[in-house]
Amino acid sequence: MSHFQRNSWRPSWLDAAAIGLLLTASLKIMANATISPALPALEASFSGDPTAAYLTRFLVAAPSLTVIFVAPVAGLLADRIGKGTLLIVGVVLFVLAGSAGAYLPDLQSILISRFVLGAAVALTMTAQVALVGDFYEGSRRNAFLGWQTVVINFSGLVFIGLAGTLAGLSPRFPFLVYLLPVFLVPFLAGIRRQARRVPPPGSDEAGAGLPGTNGRWLVAVAIIFGLTMCTVMLFFLLPSQIPFYLVEIGIDPASGTAATLGALMLSGGLTAMLFKHLSDRLGLPAVLSAGFVTMAAGFVTIVSYPIWPLVLAGAALIGAGYALVQPGFFVLALKVAPGNRRGSVSGLVTTAVFAGQVISPLLLTVWLQEAGFRPVFFGAACVFAAFAAGALATAIFGAPGKAEA
Repeated sequence: MSHFQRNSWRPSWLDAAAIGLLLTASLKIMANATISPALPALEASFSGDPTAAYLTRFLVAAPSLTVIFVAPVAGLLADRIGKGTLLIVGVVLFVLAGSAGAYLPDLQSILISRFVLGAAVALTMTAQVALVGDFYEGSRRNAFLGWQTVVINFSGLVFIGLAGTLAGLSPRFPFLVYLLPVFLVPFLAGIRRQARRVPPPGSDEAGAGLPGTNGRWLVAVAIIFGLTMCTVMLFFLLPSQIPFYLVEIGIDPASGTAATLGALMLSGGLTAMLFKHLSDRLGLPAVLSAGFVTMAAGFVTIVSYPIWPLVLAGAALIGAGYALVQPGFFVLALKVAPGNRRGSVSGLVTTAVFAGQVISPLLLTVWLQEAGFRPVFFGAACVFAAFAAGALATAIFGAPGKAEA
């Protein structure tokens, strides 16, 4: 039983290591979104570079591309050199690579730093998720992953707002936001010490009871991987395509996109606070079903009638649904993973999340150009409705209905 389990009377927010893990989770959204407000001015500052228009747009997606390739390796490293050590290495590399854009001389070198930033994200996120699996069990793990989603959503609002203010001063200043994780170092040292004291998980974990040679857990992880990637790919239709939809329906894309993503993150942060309560009361399959249904309703709402209030309402529904589904994927992955494979499984799920982000514009933009927004958004809703039906069938006929206490 872990350190946190033995001290279960103590609220998570009073534990320095728990705070450190929660704040580390926010680096995922910091990696991509922080420099977005500075892109037009950054492109203008390199107007002499004929590739400036292309390279500046790729700066946002570059870290996600690296994560896809590095996260599986990071998972293996986490299981071998230690998750606490890997977390510290990842955060230090995150600070160095992320802030490099403030002083590097050209877009090519900034792009390289963004690829390195992606490697740091892969190390950090993989170690962080695996440590949650080591430190928490059952209902407390559900609670932690729910609050993690809260932190990610609300920190996104803070980072984007701060970066927007700094971008008004200089297109290089938003890169300085990446220095903030320096303040996590004291927390990370405590996490590393506690990670060394946590014994290998026992057989009380569902996944730990499956020996590595059995193979049943590999099938479950493969299903979770595919479901996660597909869900993220369709969810990412909103942040990647909403500016173009707003232009089509006659709404200013700059202010409209900011408001739409704000509604998505705000509703997601508020809904994620309910994740533990709902999963304890209804069971995880039912919560996943509710999340998928809510996202389906959101996509239908956005394109049902092209008016601004429905766009905001649809974005809020999608954010709320995703806030129920996202932590559920990590709960499932950590539950089925054997204790000595949590790093590897965390790396795979991290890969699935970022692969979905990268694949979404590459695959779905072609469909959008051929069919238009309404068929594509309705198609996404139909897929989510099918996922909801599958999760509901599992809740009724399959897996245990309640999350473990």
